[in-house]
Amino acid sequence: MITGRRAGPLDAAAIRLKETLGATVGTLVSDVAAPDSAAGILDAMTAQYGPPDVVVLNAGGPPPGRILDVADDAWRAATELLLLGPLRLARLVLPAMACRGFGRLVFVTSAAVRQPQPDLAISVVLRAGVTAAAKLLSLEYAAAGVTVNCVAPGATGTQRRRDVLAGRAQRTGRPVADLDEEDTREVPAGRPGTPDEIAAAVAFLASADASYINGTVLTVDGGRTETF
Repeated sequence: MITGRRAGPLDAAAIRLKETLGATVGTLVSDVAAPDSAAGILDAMTAQYGPPDVVVLNAGGPPPGRILDVADDAWRAATELLLLGPLRLARLVLPAMACRGFGRLVFVTSAAVRQPQPDLAISVVLRAGVTAAAKLLSLEYAAAGVTVNCVAPGATGTQRRRDVLAGRAQRTGRPVADLDEEDTREVPAGRPGTPDEIAAAVAFLASADASYINGTVLTVDGGRTETF
């Protein structure tokens, strides 16, 4: 089952998945930022498929902006979306996973958590909090056969990246094409990633093969992020 705020993209994704995988995928229109959404999501999943063994928490990116330019209301809204919403769902699904002796929880965050980008302040700060929460949860549930990990995408060919580049262009007065080329040059792979490449990392962490990988951040960014 996939969930999101808009029916159109959900339905289109479900059709693509059926065409590609031959699997029927349920859809649910829901806003993870709403305080009562977690219970509704879990009820819908359980009614259609039974208790979930794998949950991927992939909240949309917040508005770009530099840290001191972000208004209080934007911080509050993003906290509901990126931190509290996913944690509410984790709170509901993890104990049941532990009782069954198997579970996979994957948070999709951002490579900017490890190598901050100044104009992505909200994402950097709150997804750093998500990363810490994932580590705490992994420690708590590891002995029960449950893993909690993060996938941290770098530059990926999505509308989100196009929106960020457009914002930089507006702020700096530079052409989007120049900023795109400059950003791409910083990726050792020489190109942005694809959504499928991010999905493959998530799928691996959700698999039985990843049973001994827990509490980690898998960065998928073409080698851009510095490691230490």
